Parts: sequence; C-alpha cells; structure tokens
Amino acid sequence: MHSKMIKRSLCISCPNNCIPSHIDRKLFCLSPSLSSHSDLEVQLRFLCEAPNSQFTEAVSFFHRAIDSSHLPSQSACNYLVESLVKSKKYELAFSAYNKMTNAGILPSFVSLSRLIDCFVHTHELKFAFGVLSLILKRGFVVSSYVMNLMLKGLCRNGEVFKALDLFSEMKRSHVLPDNVSYSTIIKGLCTEKRLENALDLLVEMEGTNFEPDVVTYCNLMDGLCKDGRVEEAKGLLENMKRKGLEANVIVYGVLVGGYCKIGQWKEATGMLNTMMASGIRPDVHIYTCLISGLCKDGKTTKAVDLFKLMLGRGEEPSVVTYNVLISGLCKEGLVGDACKIFEMMLEKGKKPDVVSCNTLLMGLCNNGKVDEAMKLFSAVLKDVKYIEPDVITFNCLIQGLCKEDQLDEAAEIYNMMIERGISGNLITYNILIGEYIKAGKICEAMQLWKRIHELGFVPNSFTYSILISGFCKMGMLNVAKGLFTRMRASRSSPTLFDYNMLITYLCKESSLEQARKLFQEMRNSNYELDIITFNTLIDGTLKAGNIQSAEELLKDMFQMGLTPDAFTYSIIINRFSKLGQLEQAKLAFDRMISSGFKPSIHVYDSLLKGFSSQDEAEEIINLLRQMADEKIVLDPKMINTILNCLCHSSLGADVVKLLPTFAPEISEGTSISCNELLMKIQDSIPHDPL
Repeated sequence: MHSKMIKRSLCISCPNNCIPSHIDRKLFCLSPSLSSHSDLEVQLRFLCEAPNSQFTEAVSFFHRAIDSSHLPSQSACNYLVESLVKSKKYELAFSAYNKMTNAGILPSFVSLSRLIDCFVHTHELKFAFGVLSLILKRGFVVSSYVMNLMLKGLCRNGEVFKALDLFSEMKRSHVLPDNVSYSTIIKGLCTEKRLENALDLLVEMEGTNFEPDVVTYCNLMDGLCKDGRVEEAKGLLENMKRKGLEANVIVYGVLVGGYCKIGQWKEATGMLNTMMASGIRPDVHIYTCLISGLCKDGKTTKAVDLFKLMLGRGEEPSVVTYNVLISGLCKEGLVGDACKIFEMMLEKGKKPDVVSCNTLLMGLCNNGKVDEAMKLFSAVLKDVKYIEPDVITFNCLIQGLCKEDQLDEAAEIYNMMIERGISGNLITYNILIGEYIKAGKICEAMQLWKRIHELGFVPNSFTYSILISGFCKMGMLNVAKGLFTRMRASRSSPTLFDYNMLITYLCKESSLEQARKLFQEMRNSNYELDIITFNTLIDGTLKAGNIQSAEELLKDMFQMGLTPDAFTYSIIINRFSKLGQLEQAKLAFDRMISSGFKPSIHVYDSLLKGFSSQDEAEEIINLLRQMADEKIVLDPKMINTILNCLCHSSLGADVVKLLPTFAPEISEGTSISCNELLMKIQDSIPHDPL
C-alpha cells in the first residue's frame, strides 16, 4: 500500500525535451549504437558531472530512453537519483524515480534511501515513513543513516517526542544509534526547549561507546545560551576540553552570543580574549553578535570601539555588521556618526542593501534631519551602487516629511512611489490619511481611503482610529459614528481609544444617552475600562446636572480598582462649583490634596468663582492665602477672576488689608505685578464717602 501511495505522489510531468546547443546532439540520438546499459550510464554521468550540470537535460534524456524501450540499468537509475538528491533537485529526483518504477525497474536500497532524503527535505514525512516501510518489505537492512534521516525530519517538524520514540525503537531493533543520532535528538530537544531531556540524553550518550563530539556539545550549549543558562553552557565547554575536544569558532560564538543576550559584557569580552588566546580568530559573525548586543544595550560607544578593533585585526565587516552599528547609532541619536559609518561602508566597496539605506533614512528623519534624508534618497535613486528603494524607504520619508508639516512634499514622494510601480502598504495610507485629516483636507483623505479598498488592503484598527479621531475633532460626529459602526462590522474591533474618543465628543454635544450606551457596550464586551472613560462620563453627567448618576459612576470606578487622578478631582471641583454644590466641591478639593495631587490654577479658578457666586468672602480670602502659600503664579485669567471676586464681595475696602502677598514672579503673557494688582483692587472697590 505504501509503495502505491508513493508512486501516486511521484506523478510529476516530464521536463521539456530541450537540448542545450553546446552538447553534441548525437548523444541524444537513441539509435541501436546507444542501446547498451553502459552507454546510457556514460551519457547520464556526462550530463550530471558537466561543469554546469545539466540535470534537467539528464532527466529528459532518461525519460526518452525509457520511452524508446532503452531501459537503463539499476546502477544508472541509482546514480541519477543519487546525483539529483545530492544537488537538491528534489522534483527531478521524484520524476526520475517515478519513471523507473513505472518502467518496472525495481529501486535499490540506495535509491530508496535517497528518496527518504527527498521527503525529509520537502517536509513530507508521511511519505518518508511509507518509503521506510517499503525498504523493510523489500527485505533490506535498515541502516543508521536512514534512521538518522527520519530523526532529522521529525525534529525539523517539531515532533521531537516522535523522534524519541523512533530513537527507542532503533535500539530495540538492533539499529544502533551513532553520534549523529544522539546529536540530532539533542538538537531537536534544545530547539523545543526540552533542555533537561537533552542533558539526560547527553549523560546517556557518555555512558555508551559513542562519545559526544563538538557538534553535540555545541547544539546543547546553544540551547542553554538561548535559555539564558550561559554558565551551564560554559561548564559544558570545560567538560568538552577535559575530554580532549578542541573548541572551535562556532562554540565560542555561541557562548559570546549567550553572554551578550543577558548583558554580561565583562564575561563576553573575557570569552573573546580566551578565544584569541587559544589561537582561534573571531569571525565576522562573533564581532557582529557582540556589536549588536552592545547597541541593543545602549552601549554604542563600546560597540564603535569593538568595530574599530575588528578592523584593526583585519576582519572585514559584513553588510549586516554595518547595518547593526548604523541602527544602534541612530537609535542613540548619533546620526552624524551613523552617516560616517555609512560612508566608510561605501569607501570599502561594500554595497549597501535596502536595510542599510532604510535604517539611515529612518534615523535622519526621526532626528529631524529630513533635508539630509532627502539628499541620501536622491543619491539612492541616482547612483548604481545603491539598490532599488522599497516601500519602507518611501514610508520613512513620507512619515519624516509629515512630522515636519511638509505634507505637500510627502505627497510628492507618494506619487513618485506610485510611478515606480510600488503601490505602498497600509502604513503608507495610514500616515497620509492622518495628516490630510489633521490639515482639514477631507477630499484627499477620502481618496486615499478609497485607494486602500481598490488595492485590496483591509483597513486595520489604526486606520479607523485615525479617521474617527479626525472627524470627531472636526465636529463631523455623524461621519465618525458611521465609521465606528463600519469598524464594528469589520474584522477590526474598536479599541478603548476609539470608544473614549466618541464618548468624549458625544458628551461635548450633550448626547449623553448615546455616550452611556457606548459605555455600557464596553462593559458588556469586557473592555478594560480606564480612568479616561470614567472622567469623560462623569464630566458629561455633571455638566447635565445629574449628580446622582455621577456618584454612581464614581462608585463603579472604585469597584473596578481605579483610583481618581488629578483630572478626576478637577472635573468634580469644577462641575460642583458651577452647580453651587460648594460643600461637595470643597470636600473634593481636600481629598485631592490629601491624595498627593497639587491643584492646578484652573482648580483654584473654579473654586473662586463658586465662592464668589454665593458671596463666600471668607472662603475667597482663605483660598487666596492658600494660593499664596503654594506660590501660585498668577496669569491674566486668574487676575481677572480675583478682581471680579473681590470687587463683588461684601468685604468692601477692607479686602486690601486681608490680601496675602503673592509670589513676585509673573507668568508669560502677564503684564501686571502683585503691587499693581493690589492697586487695581483698591481702585475697583467703591469707597465709603464718609
């Protein structure tokens, strides 16, 4: 059954009968003179072993030979299948195997083994097991080589426990595991982070006739390092050395990389020195790993020093090395240094890749150097030593120009991108739509919204959020609500930000019932409400004069474990003051201070106006004294409030004597000193004619 399934899976159409002009066409003339097995095998070897191997032509020749009843020998078939598998021409190998079996030529053990190799590399393990069954059915003795292929396939597929079962079956079937078997399983266990099982297997291996080799240790050390267990990995290095095994550059690279990952730079440097003292020259991979780790940890100065050391020791940095260093310098704001590294890269004849250019462009744009970014972009377009820009290149520039409020220039870059056949991605359109909405250019924004759908992109939550927020701020609330409804019907669920935005503007236009419905919808959908949600609704509810509902919202807020912030208290004080609920306002004011929040000048302004509305002269003076003690700097609005409060108070001219001394500083835009304030108050208060 397995063989039939395999045959069905191998029904691959024959390649076209194309013969290269530089090969003697007589070789392909299937005449009686070319009828012997040896002649066929000679021609197959000629095609497969030519300087530029002609594998497609070899398979085509093989097919035509069989179709012309010139059956190749089993040796020729084995040779062809083996050559194709070694060269990773798996489809051609399937084709050749299928042709030979259909012609009645029985595959040898070698051919079947190579077929398993094919299925392992193409991740078709069920067919690989089918071939294994066929090998057993044909009476061949299964070798450790074949079993190791199966182990490798299972581990690659993440089926490490199936690999362990097969490993156990090997031992029961007297197919002795070898070093490769143990190393394969250990690597598979490490990949799946089953490190304890891997360590146990190492102990088992050490108890057999098969000693772990450098590869075995390296796989296990790599697993430990990736798990942050670098010291254990280092212990394995010592164990390896005691067994007389010499560590190579790969082993040291694994350990140095492990130390970099956990930020132990002293140990990483020490390992590098040990490596060099052992006469092993660090390769570009190790230097790059160290430089990358230092950059990620914000130690760019040390990364540059290591880069210079690398150059001084004659090790040529790769493009990846340059990219890592440029990225690290840009993130630290050292864009000038990043540009120098980029220039060095060019001087050394290293062709930058798209990552090099994009990293530097992004660094320049993020640091406000959009003009320099544009110059680099122009060079990218003109100079052949650069590669073609991609969508990320254009997005970097579009975003950078938008940050500098150069929307027209950003639009030009967008048009250039389209002209070059790059349609952009969702990020492109999100950036531009947001900026057009911000600039009040609704038509342009909606054209891009239409373009998103024409290109088959699916708007994400960020796309909807940009539009909803923009239309809310522009007072186009109905449009925002329509988009919100569409968002809910799409695959993009509204975010907490979207709900809060709509609730805020619904409250502003006094659509409190709609705001409360959205609030209830959030609760029913198990959104994790935040303090902003409650602050907005409490403010809207108090604005509508519904004190009871506001108090219920406060209770709900406390039950959810949310604590009022400074803005919560400011809202309550402001609204209660306007509603004439001064006792409630004062209570909230005292709680605000006891909670560690410093009242803003707006809070004092609200309270003063509230006290003034009920002629609470004593409360006004006490609050002014408290403001003076807190060294509140008076701005024009506050000065006007104080004048109005005192001029309409019942204290009369005596108020001047009761006033505290305010801080001498005056805020920006204030053109009056404290003494001038007192004089203004004095002049404004009607004097008793007697």
